[in-house]
Amino acid sequence: MNSIEEKERMLLDELKSYGSIAVAYSGGVDSTYLADRAHEVLGHNAMMVIADSPSIPRDELNQAIEMATERGWNLRVIQTEEHLKADYLENKGDRCFHCKNELFTKMETILSEFGDVVLAHGAIEDDKGDVRPGTQAAANHCVVAPLQNAGLYKKEIRILSERLGLPTAEKASFACLGSRFPTGTRIELEAMTQVEKAEAILRARGFAQYRIRHHDDLCRIEIDPIDFDKMMNERSDIVAAIKKTGYKFVALDLTGYTMGSSA
Repeated sequence: MNSIEEKERMLLDELKSYGSIAVAYSGGVDSTYLADRAHEVLGHNAMMVIADSPSIPRDELNQAIEMATERGWNLRVIQTEEHLKADYLENKGDRCFHCKNELFTKMETILSEFGDVVLAHGAIEDDKGDVRPGTQAAANHCVVAPLQNAGLYKKEIRILSERLGLPTAEKASFACLGSRFPTGTRIELEAMTQVEKAEAILRARGFAQYRIRHHDDLCRIEIDPIDFDKMMNERSDIVAAIKKTGYKFVALDLTGYTMGSSA
């Protein structure tokens, strides 16, 4: 079994071999580490491409852009339109495919002007055990997964990110706002904005891992169980603030935050 250092060397060798690369960058743990390593070996020949659309919270987008700018990365912000696609909005279980397909299609369009550029995304070894519709979209567009090719797991990427001083080393998991709607429930743009406002309230109060699950006029909050006491202590203010976003009912899911939940 390769050590974490050997895996990183494998990653750097692969990135260097491409000569020119465009990384699907989101500001999350995995894509940030991949972007940093690509910049290290390829410099300006590594372009970080981040999508801007209503399905991405403004706070997440702005933080990702700020970090890339501070580190001197070659950053390109593109407008994606998954929120205008019927297949995405219908949310029938393949939402992520349509979201990623839109991203990779737009990346191909803007990168055609740069010549021979390899497209890459931040899929990791852990993802092999999950149902990931976005993986099929990546395959359709011949998008490579350097982190996965090196056999890197999330816990290892966090360790390596910490060594590099990346602010995302301990960042909580993140997914687009469309994931806040139960599978089979149509995604509405106004409701997506409502979810974003409600999550901003939790973020401003210091919650690290959270989700707002949208059920019409009911807001179901998922947080890490270690934050249950904090939630109860601040309950009145949080409920009042969230109701101002338009929800009639506010509930705390006692199961706690569940990654990949679609219920």
